Amino acid sequence: MSSIGIELPKEMARVRDVVMPPYVEIGPAGALALSLMRADLDAAAKAMAEGDVVEMIRAYEALKGWEL
Repeated sequence: MSSIGIELPKEMARVRDVVMPPYVEIGPAGALALSLMRADLDAAAKAMAEGDVVEMIRAYEALKGWEL
């Protein structure tokens, strides 16, 4: 079993490197989803910086919801 401190950065990378690029490619149609993904990534980074485990878990679950 892995910790949230290990899994959250992996999930952030997945969203940033795998999920977001196709939304960028479709142009304006993907703008809303990209904005929401960026907000989730920002929340995850903030939670990690502050060491807020509850918010890290919430951010992890939000990021897991992003699919292609």
